[in-house]
Amino acid sequence: MAPKYKLTYFDARARGEPTRLLFAAAGVEYEDVRLSREEWEALKPSTPMGVIPILEVDGVTLCQSMSIARFVARETGLDGKTRLERAQADAFVDELEELVPKLAGLLLFTTDEKEKEEKAKLLDQMIAEKFGRCEKLSGSEGHLVGNSLLWCDLVFYNIAYNIEELYKAGTLQSYPKLAKVYDTVKANPRIAKWVAERPAGIVNI
Repeated sequence: MAPKYKLTYFDARARGEPTRLLFAAAGVEYEDVRLSREEWEALKPSTPMGVIPILEVDGVTLCQSMSIARFVARETGLDGKTRLERAQADAFVDELEELVPKLAGLLLFTTDEKEKEEKAKLLDQMIAEKFGRCEKLSGSEGHLVGNSLLWCDLVFYNIAYNIEELYKAGTLQSYPKLAKVYDTVKANPRIAKWVAERPAGIVNI
C-alpha cells in the first residue's frame, strides 16, 4: 500500500515548493495543506520543532524543508541513480540553498531603498559565485548530475525561477549549461502543469 503524504506549509512557495515540485515531477498524490499566519500560530506549539514545512507520512511527522525534500527525492527515485550521483546532487543543493534566505530577505523583508541597494550588490555577488561554480560542475545535457531529472535540478529551477521572474531577468544568459537545466525542467510536462496550475499563494517566492 502506497504511503499517504501530507505536506503542511504556508500559502506560499518558499521553503515548501521544492517538495511540491518533487511530488509533481514524480506524479505522486499528496495532501497540500496551506496555513494562514493565524492558523500557524495556533498549530506551532504542537509541531515537533516549531517550524514548517512538516511532512506527515503514515502518522510520522518529518521536519526541516531540505530534509523533507531529500526524503521525498529518495521515495520517488529522484535522488540519484548511484551513491555518487546522490552525493553530487546533495552538494548542488547545499551550494544553491544558501541563496534562498538572501533572495527572500531582499525581496520580502527590505523596504529601505539604500538597504535594498546594498543587499542587491551582495546578492548579485553571491549569485555570480554560486552559479559560476555550478556552471563549471554541471553536466551538459540539461541536468546538473547524470542524464535524468533529479531533485537538485528541481531545487535549482525553483531558485532560478524566482531570480528570473522576480529579481533580475536574464541572469541565466551568462550560464549556458544552467540555462539548459532550467529549460529542461521547465519543459517537463508534469512540472509545466504544476507551474501553470499551482495556487498563487500569498508570497510568490
